[in-house]
Amino acid sequence: MAAAAIADLDGMFVEIEHIGSTSVPGLAAKPVIDLMAAVVSLATVSEDSLARVGFHRHDNGMTDRLLFIRTRDGVLTHNLHVVTLASWPTRNQRILRDYLREHPADAERYAALKRELVASGIHPGDYAAAKTELIQELTDKARTLLGLPLVDVWEK
Repeated sequence: MAAAAIADLDGMFVEIEHIGSTSVPGLAAKPVIDLMAAVVSLATVSEDSLARVGFHRHDNGMTDRLLFIRTRDGVLTHNLHVVTLASWPTRNQRILRDYLREHPADAERYAALKRELVASGIHPGDYAAAKTELIQELTDKARTLLGLPLVDVWEK
């Protein structure tokens, strides 16, 4: 598995976890594995080492993390989000994942929205934006339960 290959990369990552919809049991999801890894500094990430295990840098315009993707036969199979260790405890993706695992009714609301959007034939480029309102609501609930300040789920 990709996570195991990444974990063996010369101790590059301090933490690595499965995030995203496939990390929440029973949640409707595209067949893409999302991973999040923490480093002390983004400058220490070796793109060459990641390329050796099939991950290639993808510029997503975000300044607070790096994104690497892995494909098989031209089809996206994995996203690897690399973030700083300092930001690890408050990463929305980890917080939302844990919240959905513990709150099945909200996980079902999210799954229902995802199924509805796919059934509507929404353009793939509009899919993420169409989920934003509910993701923001659920992330706000999760952050409130943890005593964390509310933040916009759309990172820059």
